[in-house]
Amino acid sequence: MTLLNQFSTTFGLCLCLAFSSCSQQPSETKAKTNTTFQDTIASDEPVSNGTFKTLSLQRVIQSKRMSSNDTSWHYEPAINSPKSAIYSKDGSKFYINSLEGYTTAVFDAKTLKKLKEIRHEFTAADGKLFKDAETTVFGYQFKQQKDNYNVFSGKPVEGCLSHDGKFLWVTYYRRSWDPNAASPSALAIIDTEKDEIVRVMPSGPLPKMIACSPNNELIAVTHWGDNTVGLIDISSPNPFDFKYTDHIVIDHQVQTDFSGAVDRDNNCSNCLRGTVFTDDNTYLLVAKMGGNGIAVIDLPKKAYLGTITGSYQNLRHIALNNGNIYLSSNKFGAVQKAKLSEILKLPFDNQKQLKFTDWQTAMVGAGARTIDVSADGKYTYACVNNACKVVVIDNQNMKVIHEFKAEPFPVGMALSPNNKQLIVTSQGKESVPNSGNAVMVFNIEFE
Repeated sequence: MTLLNQFSTTFGLCLCLAFSSCSQQPSETKAKTNTTFQDTIASDEPVSNGTFKTLSLQRVIQSKRMSSNDTSWHYEPAINSPKSAIYSKDGSKFYINSLEGYTTAVFDAKTLKKLKEIRHEFTAADGKLFKDAETTVFGYQFKQQKDNYNVFSGKPVEGCLSHDGKFLWVTYYRRSWDPNAASPSALAIIDTEKDEIVRVMPSGPLPKMIACSPNNELIAVTHWGDNTVGLIDISSPNPFDFKYTDHIVIDHQVQTDFSGAVDRDNNCSNCLRGTVFTDDNTYLLVAKMGGNGIAVIDLPKKAYLGTITGSYQNLRHIALNNGNIYLSSNKFGAVQKAKLSEILKLPFDNQKQLKFTDWQTAMVGAGARTIDVSADGKYTYACVNNACKVVVIDNQNMKVIHEFKAEPFPVGMALSPNNKQLIVTSQGKESVPNSGNAVMVFNIEFE
């Protein structure tokens, strides 16, 4: 049975590229850009802002350089290895997850003033944030013993919104006292009205990507440490009712009973990354950065169906928009596009791997990381890590139409709900002094 037929049954009719120097100024270029689930796509098409004209830098929020003659530059010590960005539902503010700062910084999207710092550091006095003092999930065992497992510092990595923007979920890369990730890491749930953490819950080892289902019933979390995806029931409005319900293994589960030190940063097997739900809540798609391809999970069955190969390898990010799927390939410096309905026609049956080759490709440079697609589906924005730039792709023909030099080594990105502002985070590299630790804010201009 094909994936498409499965949907119909359920719903009836309804790189290795060479390292590019960041010292080179990328030139601006001008190009000569349904799930068959058409039934599930909203009839109100997003209003286009017009034809893309340019990106203009509004501000650089940075913590490395203490002074600058550039009026667009702003010093902010809360920015420390910024990993990801996310807008509030109404676009009035944005959140920056600073990995090494153990902080989520909140900014006003219009004034760009910092509103608040949400600290991810917990002591015994924060016991009310932990349900029944829980310390584990799915039976994961702690390798190290500690008087209070819930006294730790969390490194915020990625985020997503749930409950119509009411809650912001943030994944913690690891607990500070657990270098081998033998114990579960954790998730923070933030009330976006107060911008306060209202609950912390354990997860599988090393949660990375996190996504909310369109029907607002599930949160999906990829566990970098053991090739699994966790599903969390969020059907209740009360965060203390949220609970892990399903534990889905992708290909094979990596053991976490460590006999010695293990580098989970690099030895991560499938290295599960980009994670998205289809608009009909039928499938969860997960990029296998280390294992090649897109893992497909059947949500009604809570089952891993298999992997779609045929795109470039080393996938970092996935985005869905107006019936199309978009991928970024870090190693090969590519952004690819295909019709989701064509992919979901492939029959897994008893096969665990199927190949799809009908991809449109834009070569963007070494280190293609986070991508975001405009609401009208006309443009894809991509941060390119090794090449230290931001690119804009015309989705009609998958051509790069604009490039802008970025602060060294951009990793995260968020596009405002109105498509007029773009946030790019740059972590930098230890080998490059004073690089990164920056958040770039762009205005997007249209003709």
